[in-house]
Amino acid sequence: MKNLPLGVQTFKEVISGNHIYADKTKYIYNLLNRTKYNFLSHPRRFGKSLLLDTIAEVFGGDRELFRGLWIYDSDYEFEKHPVIRLDMSAIATETPEILKKSLASSLKKRISDEALAIDDEIPSDMFKHLIEGLCEKYQKRVVVLIDEYDKPILDHLDNTELAEANRRVIRGFYGILKPMDQYLRFSFVTGVSKFTKTSIFSELNNLNDITMSEDYANICGIPVESLDECFGEHIRALSEHKNFKQYDSLGDEILSWYDGYSWDGESRVINPFSLICFFQQKRFGSFWYASGTPKFLVGMIKKKPESYLALNNLKLTERLLDSFEMEKMEIEPLLFQTGYLTVKEVLPTRGSPVYLLDIPNFEVRDAFSMQVLSALTEGGDTKTEQTQIEIKEALETGDLQKMLGLLRALFASIPYNLHVELEAYYHSIFYVAMTLLGFDMGLEVSSSRGKIDAALELGDKVYVMEFKYEKCPLDESPENKKLLFEKALGEAMAQIKNKKYSERYKGRGKAIYHAAFAFLGRDDIEMQFDKI
Repeated sequence: MKNLPLGVQTFKEVISGNHIYADKTKYIYNLLNRTKYNFLSHPRRFGKSLLLDTIAEVFGGDRELFRGLWIYDSDYEFEKHPVIRLDMSAIATETPEILKKSLASSLKKRISDEALAIDDEIPSDMFKHLIEGLCEKYQKRVVVLIDEYDKPILDHLDNTELAEANRRVIRGFYGILKPMDQYLRFSFVTGVSKFTKTSIFSELNNLNDITMSEDYANICGIPVESLDECFGEHIRALSEHKNFKQYDSLGDEILSWYDGYSWDGESRVINPFSLICFFQQKRFGSFWYASGTPKFLVGMIKKKPESYLALNNLKLTERLLDSFEMEKMEIEPLLFQTGYLTVKEVLPTRGSPVYLLDIPNFEVRDAFSMQVLSALTEGGDTKTEQTQIEIKEALETGDLQKMLGLLRALFASIPYNLHVELEAYYHSIFYVAMTLLGFDMGLEVSSSRGKIDAALELGDKVYVMEFKYEKCPLDESPENKKLLFEKALGEAMAQIKNKKYSERYKGRGKAIYHAAFAFLGRDDIEMQFDKI
């Protein structure tokens, strides 16, 4: 049984340590023979660093290191070239000045190791002369590999002024690559985000972006069809000691948790980090999510809570998916680039492709929903989970009055500074809670006469729900509040009945509940329901 490569970042260690490796060398062969300047955007912990290290080893010229892999038996000549590898995740980014010093320090070490006579202090000049010096020393063109190119910006998205200052630094730094064409054999830039070329790579305008390319859809991650080949022995060993009941097989349950990622709508890959952690710890968990979730994502949802409701089956053009600008950040493309949304399908159009996006798997849906709910209510994870458990019990028994009390407590935990006077805000919190409980919660469900706000099927019960929000001053009198509640509840219940929202659920032998919710504020919630 091969070893699990948890924490292993170098190709040589993977091979020498008899670790599991999903062969990516055919993709590397194609890249090296087709293009010179390349770019790839993928979420964190998806194997980008290992990919770059594998490319570096290919240019190291040791064919024997690749014995048993696709490229070993190809016609690739394994010609040795000097390689410059820049890992921007190891560069300090606290200020533009520190960023420059850290870049210079990294380059000085390589200059010293190569005994080159370069005394520049400006990082871009040092970079330029290092490329020229290596080319002259080895009489071979140079390979440049840049990992996590965007980290100096992503580290400071909550401080746009600092992020912009760092962007100016790296824009000038990366800009020296294009004039160095005669000295370069190959270059590859990877990162999480996709800043436009005018933003970061204005000079390097000939980058071959392979992110959405069908030819490279499986260049990172574990292809679904390779799961058994790579991890079959581990699956069978774990199946003998664990009793998994939710699915027909352990393999199916693994796919439900960690599969679902796609960049072309056809090929699907499994999150490698979570998969390896699962086998190492012998339990399911949100390993990728727990390894580092950008706080600015949750912050953006807090500012625009209705955006969370639109994440299922979201349609975006390629132009929007490629867009990432600090001046006008949109949460949807950012969620895609960081791995919280993925391509479900590429829709045929006459013009540019339209991508149908969705949350990739249970790990992301469960963990992200929990963090969003805790952020919207600021009630803390423990209190949030306890409320969810009790709501589930109330729904299972049809005790909607108990559920109303629980909702009031949940919404009362929303601080006043977070309160948003929008129906969608309350709708978002309710949806997140239901999602976390594992309910099959339908939103904006189409009926013959309109769209139902929410529908929930639970065992032998169906809940058809409509939400209404009425703006109400904090010091409003109880009498006026009562009138506002009556108006909102009446409108919601009339909408359910007049538009016959429950018709689609009749004939299934299930009890159907009409539930109208009215919100006047944080804990000002009333509900009217009837069973039909």
